[in-house]
Amino acid sequence: MSQNDTAVQRYEISADPARLDAARIHHWLSTDAYWALGRTREQQDRAIAGSLNFAAYDTASGEQAGYARVITDRATFAWVCDVYIDRAARGQGLGTRLVTAVRDELAPLGVRRFLLATKDAHGVYAKLGFTPLAEPDMWMVLQTG
Repeated sequence: MSQNDTAVQRYEISADPARLDAARIHHWLSTDAYWALGRTREQQDRAIAGSLNFAAYDTASGEQAGYARVITDRATFAWVCDVYIDRAARGQGLGTRLVTAVRDELAPLGVRRFLLATKDAHGVYAKLGFTPLAEPDMWMVLQTG
């Protein structure tokens, strides 16, 4: 059985905001995700409230095992961020499956540009067709903190 088969059988993906374990998401991101270290619970709750959220749940225990947040207009653009898989669930293809669910939910709405940033998971996202920016000199950022 392949890793992806294991993830398919063991985990369910849902975009139901009522199922999110916000405390767990905050703990994961604020203590173990290089991009969100020190993020406050209040910031995380606002981020969740303003985003489309996806989570992976263990079908046996119901426990949340992964999370992905998407900032999107649900028409043309989506920024995939805060993708996190619990350390105990890594290595089973769950991250790939979670981002696939994001893509599959938004693509039929006409979203054609999905953007993300990563320091260390290029291989995960490349499997789904993500590539480095073709013209990075066109992109700009305003960072205020």
